[in-house]
Amino acid sequence: MPSTTARVPTANASRYLQQLCKHWAHKLEVSFTPEHGEVKLPDGAFATMDAAPEALDVRIEAGDAEVLERMKDVVARHLDRFAFREAPLPFDWRDAA
Repeated sequence: MPSTTARVPTANASRYLQQLCKHWAHKLEVSFTPEHGEVKLPDGAFATMDAAPEALDVRIEAGDAEVLERMKDVVARHLDRFAFREAPLPFDWRDAA
């Protein structure tokens, strides 16, 4: 299963994680705490997020490369909306081999 990770530098990781999970909870299956979130994305993709004091760690898994690329864009655009004061956030996606 293709996957990718990104470490997104921000001092507001927990806030963004919670805002994003609450936003998606209206349409998607979501579970989260202030430090960890899990989201079942469309098309069988799955995202996990972990908040650290200095960054948000994001991991996305998908059934194929096309869905993975689409979900990277979806996650980044949504997080940038919540992080409008410091957007665009730097996503350095690292796809698994």
